[in-house]
Amino acid sequence: MEQISTIGIDIAKSVFQVHGINEGGEVMVCRQLRRRQVLPFFRKLPACLVGIEACATAHHWGRELLALGHEVKLMPPRYVKPYVKRNKNDAADAEAICEAVTRPTMRFVPIKTSEQQSVLMLHRTRQLFIRQRTTLINAIRAHLAEFGIVAGVGRNGVEALLELIAKGEDERIPPAARACLMALAAQLAMVKRQILEADRRVLAWHRASKTSKRLEAIPGVGPLIASALVASVPDPGVFRSGRDLSAWIGLVPKQNSTGGNERLGGISKAGNRYLRSLLVIGALSVIKRAKQLGYTRHPWLVTLMERRPVKVAAIALANKIARMAWAIMARNESYRTPLPATA
Repeated sequence: MEQISTIGIDIAKSVFQVHGINEGGEVMVCRQLRRRQVLPFFRKLPACLVGIEACATAHHWGRELLALGHEVKLMPPRYVKPYVKRNKNDAADAEAICEAVTRPTMRFVPIKTSEQQSVLMLHRTRQLFIRQRTTLINAIRAHLAEFGIVAGVGRNGVEALLELIAKGEDERIPPAARACLMALAAQLAMVKRQILEADRRVLAWHRASKTSKRLEAIPGVGPLIASALVASVPDPGVFRSGRDLSAWIGLVPKQNSTGGNERLGGISKAGNRYLRSLLVIGALSVIKRAKQLGYTRHPWLVTLMERRPVKVAAIALANKIARMAWAIMARNESYRTPLPATA
């Protein structure tokens, strides 16, 4: 046990697979551990390098093993897969993790703190409530349409339907259906309150974070995007440049180049889907505002919109926003408003 230098651990809900080698590459341990045995096992070992796939509960186990004095590195599962030999099983996965963590060119995932994971949980919970709100609104509209009651599109149409349900005076709605609609309306009101409460909590965390407040100065970035960026990127130093961050989010073209011929397609859509959607929505708001005012401090954006669709321009602007966010986080700077273009 004292000779183990590197360990790959395939984490799971109950049964964990451990594969350990010494400095010469000789296998020293290959066994299964129950969940309650994991920490006692690593507590007995001297400090060593531990590799884990960045999947569910990986950040928790990373923090636990770091507290025991081990060096823990998380890796994207897609980067570990090429090291799996033949058939896939827990032992082969743990061996592949142990091999991958020693590669000098391997890319690692920074371990998030409990606070950062809590903020991301708040964002995911808010997204869940928003999806539930959409589901409830669609259900109310569809049920009432079966009785010939249709309202306009948008918030005003929904409010008109809710008011009609609350009054209960429309004879076209049978009593049994009215009871169901009232239950859906009550559920919708509760979900709306939960969304507002989540918004307040996000805003409170944003105001308490200096980095998040600096990011808010970027056009198209509000408390929601700023807090999500800070929580999703615990260490901006792992990215060499802003383009690396935008590539990680999935806002750069996907390549299929060979023989010296560069072929670029649509955006890769890799990485964090939620963060990518927020940045695109923020970019669209900037474009909409620029159209209303007839002015923008980004001349390149005007030129791009003249020859490309709006959504393509929004992707380009979202890419630029991600690069500016990286510069602010990595260099600990504040946003500087670009000077207007000279004639």
